[in-house]
Amino acid sequence: MQYKKYNAWGVLLRLYHWCFAISIIVLVATGFYIANPLGVTDIETNVSFIMANIRYIHFVAAFVFTASVFVRLYLLLFGNRQERFWDFLPITPRNIKNFFSTLLYYHYLSDKHDSRLGHNTLAGCLYILTLFVAIIQALTGFYMLYPENQTWQKLGLDLFGTQQQARFLHHMLMWYFILFALIHLYIVIWNDIKNPEGLISSIFNGKKFMPADKF
Repeated sequence: MQYKKYNAWGVLLRLYHWCFAISIIVLVATGFYIANPLGVTDIETNVSFIMANIRYIHFVAAFVFTASVFVRLYLLLFGNRQERFWDFLPITPRNIKNFFSTLLYYHYLSDKHDSRLGHNTLAGCLYILTLFVAIIQALTGFYMLYPENQTWQKLGLDLFGTQQQARFLHHMLMWYFILFALIHLYIVIWNDIKNPEGLISSIFNGKKFMPADKF
């Protein structure tokens, strides 16, 4: 079968992907320290003030994370064809069929691989879920970040309850991103090994290889 190279992802989506991924790594690492600090030590109480520095890094990464979410929401509506939500959500007969065929393929119940220039429908559904979780994560984070702001406190109290309840939810949702990242890495590597489409390289150069007779 002959393959041709096609443009799949725009520059903005690739920039979003890496900002989102790197910010998650930084947020998880700093989040673990904030939740379980070393304690009051000579290092903590001297001029270095390690907790303040860790929190500062956490907050900067949180703003990058939030900006990335806004960029992806914009691309869901105004990105290229593969980046818009109607290309990969199960809202058309073609996408519904792709959802179930992808499930069978990933569970080794079918050898049929539906080549798509954009996301398959199963991945698209998980990405939308991840964006929703990211919005909740950002809201709980800003609720805790601005205890003196009446607007944030009223919104946070209405949505999440007390600060401690929001902190617990924030910590639990962190595990969603850890599991998502591990599963995401496994699936993209698995796909890259099984199919000659250049899935991993496409997030760097924006191009994928598709069967010439289908595209």
